[in-house]
Amino acid sequence: MIATMKKYTILQLIAALCLLLGGCQDVETVVPDVAAVGISSITATFEDGSGNFKGIVEEGKNEIIIVIPYYYPENTDNVMTMDKFTNMRMSASLADNVTISPALLYMDLTKENVVTVKNQRKESNRYIVKGEIRKSTACLLEEFNLPGLGISGVIDQDKKTVSLVSTDNIGEVLADVTLSYHATISPDPRTVALNYDEDVQLTVTAHDGVTKSVYTVQKRLPEKLNVGIRKGSVKELFIKKLNADLGITTANLTGGMAAIGKYIVLNTRAEKSIYIDAKTGEKVGEIDLGAITGNLINFNTTGDEAGNILICNLSPNDGANNKYFKIWKIAGVTGTPQELISYENTPQYELGRKFSVRGSVDGDAIITAPIVNTTAFARWTIVGGQVTSQTPEIVTVTGPTVWGLHCDVIYTSATDVNSDYFVVSYADNTAAWVNGATNVTRQKLDPLNTNFYCNTVDYVEFNKGKYMSYAWVNPWTWGDADRVFMLNVSSLANYTGAVATEWGWDSGNPVVEWASPYDGGVTGFGPKYIGQPANGNGTADVAFRVSDNGYYLYLYFMFTNGCIAGYQFDCIDL
Repeated sequence: MIATMKKYTILQLIAALCLLLGGCQDVETVVPDVAAVGISSITATFEDGSGNFKGIVEEGKNEIIIVIPYYYPENTDNVMTMDKFTNMRMSASLADNVTISPALLYMDLTKENVVTVKNQRKESNRYIVKGEIRKSTACLLEEFNLPGLGISGVIDQDKKTVSLVSTDNIGEVLADVTLSYHATISPDPRTVALNYDEDVQLTVTAHDGVTKSVYTVQKRLPEKLNVGIRKGSVKELFIKKLNADLGITTANLTGGMAAIGKYIVLNTRAEKSIYIDAKTGEKVGEIDLGAITGNLINFNTTGDEAGNILICNLSPNDGANNKYFKIWKIAGVTGTPQELISYENTPQYELGRKFSVRGSVDGDAIITAPIVNTTAFARWTIVGGQVTSQTPEIVTVTGPTVWGLHCDVIYTSATDVNSDYFVVSYADNTAAWVNGATNVTRQKLDPLNTNFYCNTVDYVEFNKGKYMSYAWVNPWTWGDADRVFMLNVSSLANYTGAVATEWGWDSGNPVVEWASPYDGGVTGFGPKYIGQPANGNGTADVAFRVSDNGYYLYLYFMFTNGCIAGYQFDCIDL
């Protein structure tokens, strides 16, 4: 019979479950026979309510040991001594119709405290309750990275393997590792360069000096999931402040980025572009834009799938280019600007606030640029590396309301202008899935709080899954937002509802594959969280990139005046 739980205690603190020592992981039971013994949990805390020291029943003994870690808190080097445990608050959770006497109040855990437990069969058992300092038995290898190569090991804790996903020679290199607190590793890959082209065994020994785990590090290409991202595979790569960490001191003018291979390029109007390492976020160098440097000239940037940087001006505002709308191509971070598109723009559409590319401008691509204060966008196609016409097609979308300055459009195909596309815009403040053959909206998500802007989007196909990401931007000194949502858009049927509550909390919508972390506005990625000026233009950017080996998906996002962040996902079948 599974008994209902009833508490016999004067305290508010109830332990949820207890630890059974003797392995590297917690076991969520306290006694081998709850019905016979009747104690589900017993916990000690300090007089002020801090601490949470759980008890275990020793096998074959009538002893309940309150286990005190050698270091407390365990992530510190603060050594505990028993003199701190002379007056501990005690609480217990008992099965129904089980009693304990004397009543649990306070105990001196340096001594043997005798209690009597009467179980459901009215049988009485005497237990000695005492404290004991024990060294940790935790012996996990929690993280393994080869920072010099940008390789992160995929750890299978059940099989005790670390997979290095690479087709290249690795050789002898140093590694970074994270272990259980106070555990050691041998050989220590942080100080000994090991050859990871061959299998390497690493032994992690717990602080108790006895409990061990042996991990095998192996370079391999593991099996992929049938489709999509592995749940729980997300890993934060970096979060960098544009000003303090990357040296971008001009406010409000860093509005776009290009994710190209090993680098992320950040465009600041009228200044050199900078590029950072796509794995670490560290600044690597600068790109001198030469003649296309100007407040209205290098207005925005994006990147294609072949590693080209694209830069556009703001037309017709850019008088230096005779009000033409122009897009320049730069072949990687060492290239020089080459004119790709030069559109006379005699209707004087306002173009350049945002633009996107799907595909490669060296091969096939579709480039889109929303037209301000309309529901239309300009579209160029590139076939075999050649722009089919400098004059774009003007596509009018049915469904969204007129957008102002804030809109972005991305196609799902690099070759088919009839393929579906996504429109993220304000004042709709949502993401519309549009039928590319009819240009009529198929479905829109529920709008987000319209105090903040939705205005940037990207799309990617990864391991046969389809994903879209867009940002929700805060231009004010108050409120929250400054969040990014990554959606699984493999099925239109799931494309409905709200991705967040009015003030930013996750909504639980299954269409959301992942959302940027949110803690209610205590911390965040926008400028208000790091003491920088408000994002007056309400600008941001998101960008996907797939690793060359197809095992990793990277999502990067940036909020003007705030932070740029990188996250990694994988499709490895563990």
